[in-house]
Amino acid sequence: MSLYDYLYYIILPILSVSILIIFVRFIKGPTLSDRVVALDLIITTGIGIIAVYSIHTNQPTFLDIAMILALIAFLGTVAFSYYLEKRERND
Repeated sequence: MSLYDYLYYIILPILSVSILIIFVRFIKGPTLSDRVVALDLIITTGIGIIAVYSIHTNQPTFLDIAMILALIAFLGTVAFSYYLEKRERND
């Protein structure tokens, strides 16, 4: 079994199932924090899928897209924490 077979037949299905499980948490999340964490995990898992696809197709330009998504996810998490802090001050 080569690296490409391992990535294609083992890693991608695991990432796909994890996205489905995280999406269920995103829908059912009782609080806003649960939904934001689930969205951050979906983006992180998507970055993993993009990285595996980049390795599988031997096109490193997709890694630039993954890096941009990681920056957007980080900024979203920072903005959410800033929002929560502002909301706690106003209460």
